[in-house]
Amino acid sequence: MTRNSINFIITIVIAVILSQFLPWWSVMVAGFVSALFFSLKKAAVFVVPFLAIFLFWSVYTFILSSSNDFILAKKISTLFSLGGNPYLLIVVTGIIGGFAAGIAALLGKQCSLLVKT
Repeated sequence: MTRNSINFIITIVIAVILSQFLPWWSVMVAGFVSALFFSLKKAAVFVVPFLAIFLFWSVYTFILSSSNDFILAKKISTLFSLGGNPYLLIVVTGIIGGFAAGIAALLGKQCSLLVKT
């Protein structure tokens, strides 16, 4: 397995575990920890945790929303001017979570470089 796939899997596993006990920002902790201990190079530092949390949050919100027939998601997407489309809201949610994890992973990479020197 490559470093990218290991970081991807570790990020999702940490996010799933922490999301049981912590609020939404637990994905930032997952991105930070995975980048701190499993360093990546160049753009992969941001992209891999971004994709991991995007996938995690998108699947998780789809499962939660489908259990109530997307009633709340339709109302929230109307408030956000998404035309009442719950699937577009799920994508936006995944992007927001992905950005949070990607930026936290950049911080984790910088902290690991700081500790090395």
